Amino acid sequence: MAQADLLPGTCLQDIQLQFRTESLQVVPSLLAPAVTLGVALGISCAVLLCVYVIKPLLQKKKDDSQSLLKNLDADVHLYETDSLPREKRKEDQTPMEEGILGEYESPFNSNIAAFALKAKVVYPINQKFRPLADGSSNPSLHENSKQTILPNQMMEVSPSSSLGSLSQGDKEDCSSSTSIHSAISDDRFHDRTFLKVNSFPEVLICESFDISLCLHSLHLKSLLLLDKELRQEKHMMFIQILKMSLTDILPKKKGGDDLYQKIISKQEMDLEELEKQIQSKLSNTEMVGAGSSEYFTLEDIERKEREYSEHIIDNMEAFWKQIEKTQHFLLDQLKCLSAKAGQIMQNLTERMITAEELLSASQDLQTLDIQERTVGWEYMAKMINSLKLQIQEETKCQLTVISRALESLTIAGKLSVRQKEELLTQLHKAFWGEVEHYNNECVQRGKDLIKASLARREARIEKMTLAHKEERVCLFGKTQKVADPDVVLKAYHEFLEKQRLTRYDLEEEDDFKTAEAVTDLCQELYSSSIQTFEKLIEETFLHTLLGVTGLSLGECEHLKQDVQRSGALDLEKSERCREKQWTLFQELLDQEKQLWTEEYALSAIMQKHFLEKHESIIHGVLCHLGGLSEESRRFISQKHKLILSSILRRLSLRNIAAATMTQMRVSRKKSLLQELKEQYILEKSSSQCQDEHQWQLLKAMESRILEEERKVKEETQQTRLEFHQQFIVEVQECIQFLHQHMQQVIGEALLEHARCDMAKSRAKDRDDFKGTLIEAAVESVYVTSSNVNRLVHSYYQQIGKIMQGHEERKLHQLKALQAERMDNYKLQKQTELSDQSPSRNASRPTSDVPSTVHQRMLSQQKKFLAQFDVHQQIRLASLKQTAEAMDHLGAQLETQMKEAEQIFITELAALSRVPLTENKPAANKRGQPEKCLRNKKKKPLPLENDDPSLNEDDPTSRGQSSGSCSKLQNQGESDIGELEKAKKIRKKRSNL
Repeated sequence: MAQADLLPGTCLQDIQLQFRTESLQVVPSLLAPAVTLGVALGISCAVLLCVYVIKPLLQKKKDDSQSLLKNLDADVHLYETDSLPREKRKEDQTPMEEGILGEYESPFNSNIAAFALKAKVVYPINQKFRPLADGSSNPSLHENSKQTILPNQMMEVSPSSSLGSLSQGDKEDCSSSTSIHSAISDDRFHDRTFLKVNSFPEVLICESFDISLCLHSLHLKSLLLLDKELRQEKHMMFIQILKMSLTDILPKKKGGDDLYQKIISKQEMDLEELEKQIQSKLSNTEMVGAGSSEYFTLEDIERKEREYSEHIIDNMEAFWKQIEKTQHFLLDQLKCLSAKAGQIMQNLTERMITAEELLSASQDLQTLDIQERTVGWEYMAKMINSLKLQIQEETKCQLTVISRALESLTIAGKLSVRQKEELLTQLHKAFWGEVEHYNNECVQRGKDLIKASLARREARIEKMTLAHKEERVCLFGKTQKVADPDVVLKAYHEFLEKQRLTRYDLEEEDDFKTAEAVTDLCQELYSSSIQTFEKLIEETFLHTLLGVTGLSLGECEHLKQDVQRSGALDLEKSERCREKQWTLFQELLDQEKQLWTEEYALSAIMQKHFLEKHESIIHGVLCHLGGLSEESRRFISQKHKLILSSILRRLSLRNIAAATMTQMRVSRKKSLLQELKEQYILEKSSSQCQDEHQWQLLKAMESRILEEERKVKEETQQTRLEFHQQFIVEVQECIQFLHQHMQQVIGEALLEHARCDMAKSRAKDRDDFKGTLIEAAVESVYVTSSNVNRLVHSYYQQIGKIMQGHEERKLHQLKALQAERMDNYKLQKQTELSDQSPSRNASRPTSDVPSTVHQRMLSQQKKFLAQFDVHQQIRLASLKQTAEAMDHLGAQLETQMKEAEQIFITELAALSRVPLTENKPAANKRGQPEKCLRNKKKKPLPLENDDPSLNEDDPTSRGQSSGSCSKLQNQGESDIGELEKAKKIRKKRSNL
């Protein structure tokens, strides 16, 4: 500046030129003060920001403790609606929902959760306010938490629960909980395990969040048991039908009884062997893959159901093959005609069709009963689960109102923040300790209660089974006196169905009583826990706060009453929410019922279409087959209908099982959807006035619910399609078996028809041979009148002896039957007299009373009608016995007549020098040499038209053997007429 004053003319230029870069260099001595000043300004800004921004926000949230209580409410809500699905739902939240919820998160809580995830630290509930205090990062706690959580269990609400457990669904940030999450992941849903149960009471103590899976597995078990019972009933009906059929044809004597017992024993042994085979296969299927005796997987269930179906279809095929073998066995054992064995099989087929219709109707009704029972199980399980969660609702409400009361004391300056925090920590530990004790007692005592109930049930069922066996024996004895087979089958089926329903009613009654007992246990434990809570509240407000806050006893009492009133109001709100949840649950059950109604309707339509299609196919096949008799066509149609009905009944049950497994596949998704709906109702009813954020949250939840509903529907359709494809494969296997079996039946019918045609052809050839033999005898020079007379006389004598022996045997048989009837009649009379004598002695003292005359007349009338029925039954049995004896004698007569005829033909052929081979004469008749012989030798015969013997019809046309005695006699007379005709021809030739 001094130089500028000396040179005023060059001031600006001098300043510009003399300004140097050294003046811009940082002075180190000034750097430290500048940094200090910047730090001070930053701290001041941070303080102002905390005072004017963060503090109002915290005031709006009331306190960190209140915010943590809200998080605690969220935790407990997880336990109410199964914690593991909720974790997955949080993991699947939409970005909008996450943003909205993020605005409501406390920074303090989010920091704790983030630290817990990164550090893998488990913080007990009683240390939420001091997360790093008292050695809370002890890794043993984390190990314990992993050991106590199983895939089939709910997380127990206890002081050892953690904030970290709420974030186990985050795969990226919680690698230590991978084993837990992988067990419940949707990606490995088929490998997820659930508790193995054998009866409904075991579900009541099941801590699984997937109770529905256990109930559906029981549903499948009930269907399998129903199939077993109906299969055994069908086998018993088959034996009864066979007994009735054999009773109609076997003679009433010792030999017939022995043969009857032999046939029935053989069939019973075969059926027992079939039942042993299928039970062995089913047991092996049950054992395969059962590495753990405590848990099931969906993959195991589906695999076992497929194998069950294969074994049952194989057993069904084996049963029908055994029925086919029955006809051959009857032919071998009874030595009867094929027509009689065919008649037995036709009667057996008709009655088995009736039995299948009865079994099908029973199966349809009982599957509906099983479905209704499963719905009832779901209702009772939900009710008991709600009772178990009620104590948690009570705990939440009590801790919330206590926290409010302590907060008011803190604001009023009566209580410090640290004192409030310590009190809340102690109360949390005490309250949730009581909840844990409640859960443990409920599980342990419930197990003991259910174990005793199941033991009593098993004893009652065993006793009932023995009684049912005795009743069956009595029923068999009664049905043997009934002649109508349809009445017997219907009575037998109704009796067995009544026994099944009796056992089902016993089990259902026992299930209801067990559920009531568990309910009473939960209520008892709940009352005990509530009393403990009241004592804790009284201890806190009337003793602890009285000494800490300096309040008077009246003020503490008033504060306690306010807490109780507030808790009651909160519980009323919770009860209203619970009622809304029950409404949602009822809607879910109604949807399931509607779904099953549609399944049954589709199954009925499928069966009708399947039946009509295959009946039209078999009708078309029979129309294209020529030559079969109407009786053969009817038998083939009945056989086809019987097997088709059995197949349809089995496929119907398999279709229901496939629908059940479809519901098991989507069970977890439905649980998530149900939880979303419940959470939506809770959020919607939490406040009457909704701000912008709450409105956006509800809209996000609505969109989420719609999206989940769409996904559940798509997955259900896809899963149902998958099972439907498996079902189609099984249907094709059954159709293949049906076609193979019907091909065999039709082939046997065609073979029988060919045999009949061949028999007719042989009979015709035999008649032609007889005519050729007569002509040869007439032309033969070796045949003389004396020889022919001798043969005819011998033949007459043989016929006479045969007829005389037949009449003697017939008379002897009739006398024996008459004597047997007389003996039976005398024995019946003696039995009636012995039964009447006690009743007469008992009625003598009152015989002089006029009022008993009408009663005595009615009793005499009833007794007469009963005797009339008995006599009619005896007469019917006697007629059957006589008819059987006459049939047997007729068969003997037929055999003897054929033998005599064959002897006569053999002697005549030997006398005429004609070979006995039937084919050669038939061939000669059709060939040219025989024609020449016939034309040359028959020329003089038409000259004698006045001989009536030449105008008679050819007796060979009447030579068809029909099995009756009259036709055999006519045939013998025709043979004699032919011989006389031959003698007359020879006589006329000699005259010429």
